[in-house]
Amino acid sequence: MQIIGELANKYDVIVMEDLAYFGMDFRQDFSKPGVPPYQPTVAKYTDNYILFISSSKIFSYAGQRCGLMIISNQLFKREYADLQKRFESPTFGSTIVLRLLYSISSGTSHSAQWALAAMLEAANKGQFNFVEDVKAYGEKAKIMKKLFTENGFEIVYKTDMDEPIADGFYFTLGFPGMTGNQLVENLLYYGISAIALDNTGSDEEGIRACVSFVQPTQFNELEQRLKFFNAEYGANG
Repeated sequence: MQIIGELANKYDVIVMEDLAYFGMDFRQDFSKPGVPPYQPTVAKYTDNYILFISSSKIFSYAGQRCGLMIISNQLFKREYADLQKRFESPTFGSTIVLRLLYSISSGTSHSAQWALAAMLEAANKGQFNFVEDVKAYGEKAKIMKKLFTENGFEIVYKTDMDEPIADGFYFTLGFPGMTGNQLVENLLYYGISAIALDNTGSDEEGIRACVSFVQPTQFNELEQRLKFFNAEYGANG
């Protein structure tokens, strides 16, 4: 993050950071506002940033499709001659809000905006621990990873730098002798869906498994299907 921020300053480029899973690294407690540890972000090292946060992830507020684009104050107020010439809007912030988002986005409902603002305010006042509410994702991921690895699968991305990867909203899996797309196809015959890693921009072979729609009551069924899959395609199959 620091290197990226320093390069952004050196070459005067804008970093767009995806923080859809804000606070959902459960290896540390990011739930207390204004108290360390803080969510890692490039914004600590540069003012040339735009952050994106998804309310459907951090607040489980999926139905309203309401997200956040956060621009630093310095970048928001910065003037660009080319923007004035092309959009008749001198500052970066006014161009983004009044010329781009206003014209290409249908926006979201008034009630959803008020609801999201209320959740943000409560979270920042320490009245709403949104991290606690989404810990269920990490708990489900831990169990599901175990079910997969006990049945011939391997975790593709095992570490985050030098630490074991956190249990969260999704995880990555591979199976010996199969590409990611082959794995997606073969799992479908067993009623298990996922997406191939090449669709996410990865060069690794494997799949991304999301835990959000899997209920604990389905774990036994998932285990049974994985056993059948391993019996068919595993080393002893």
